[in-house]
Amino acid sequence: MRSLFVTVSPDLNLRSLRGVLFDMDGVIYIGSRLLPGVQQMFDYLESTGRKWLCVTNNASRTPAQFVEKLKEMGVRATPEHILGSAEATIGWLAEQIRDHGWPRGKVILVGQDGLKAALKQHGFETTQEPNEATYAVAGINFEVTYEELARCTLAIRNGARFLGTNSDPSYPSERGMLPGAGSILALLATATGVNPIVIGKPNPGMYDQAIRRMGLLPEAAMMVGDRYDTDIAGALAMGLATTGVLTGVCSRADFESAPTPPHLIVNDLVELRRAFEQADA
Repeated sequence: MRSLFVTVSPDLNLRSLRGVLFDMDGVIYIGSRLLPGVQQMFDYLESTGRKWLCVTNNASRTPAQFVEKLKEMGVRATPEHILGSAEATIGWLAEQIRDHGWPRGKVILVGQDGLKAALKQHGFETTQEPNEATYAVAGINFEVTYEELARCTLAIRNGARFLGTNSDPSYPSERGMLPGAGSILALLATATGVNPIVIGKPNPGMYDQAIRRMGLLPEAAMMVGDRYDTDIAGALAMGLATTGVLTGVCSRADFESAPTPPHLIVNDLVELRRAFEQADA
């Protein structure tokens, strides 16, 4: 493919950036297939004193499980390099209880290891009884049953506050586009007539936690993603620089025709690293 290096905004200054956020599905890997230039990108950022963080809407895994997946692909990372929407959602809920007077209470959930681990980390008690739940939290669950959805529906109808990890309707896999957490949230919203509070991208709660973890101001960070509606739009709203990559969902035409295009469009992380190298030279 021809090199793009399409700089849409003349205000973009790669050299001044001190941290980079990366989406995972469609940017780092697709399924079990590593995409080009990942480790070299991370190595370059570290060699220039920049921070990096993987920010994923995938709530199915714990940070340690993401690290293990990356290790199997030959990529070095630590749990501190991973912020998933499960961790972000439960962290946000804990902040509301601590700082804004929300009640402490039991949680009923539709989710997998990522949500379960985050709830345990923050000291939440879970329940399967709809009438005991103060909160109903839903995310991706690849083995979800009708009974789990029914219990969550009843809890929301009984007044449990409804939170969702992310609203992605689908996600890229080696098989093609598959149903995402947004599909589960849509089902529950349809069944209850209640729309969830969603924390994952493109919502500000996820980006706020990410840049706080890196200790940076928004203008010193960049978001790299393959989806305009989640990765890019949310980052632009928060004042981050943005790069669209063509290894996942969106095409170059998709990015360029967006209301506010990303600052940079590249084929993959190989090209993004070269763009940084040129800016730093």
